[in-house]
Amino acid sequence: MKPMVEFCINNLTEDVEKLRVELEQDHELDVLETSCLGHCELCATSPYAMVNGEIVTGETAEELGRNIRKEIENYQQRMKDLFDLL
Repeated sequence: MKPMVEFCINNLTEDVEKLRVELEQDHELDVLETSCLGHCELCATSPYAMVNGEIVTGETAEELGRNIRKEIENYQQRMKDLFDLL
């Protein structure tokens, strides 16, 4: 299962849009743009995305990108650990 990264269309500043397009080029990810993710207060104050249902934020789009990649790594490690138990 590919990690899913979701962006709120209302949070797509120019820099966040560039990040979304960059992530979309990674065929190991599912990247979605939605009309609303339901976190309007957060959306109004900082760049954010949802990674597999977890809120990921950053002060800037660059920091958001780093934090998204960290969350994806954490997700992949959790999945590996889970499969190792089987």
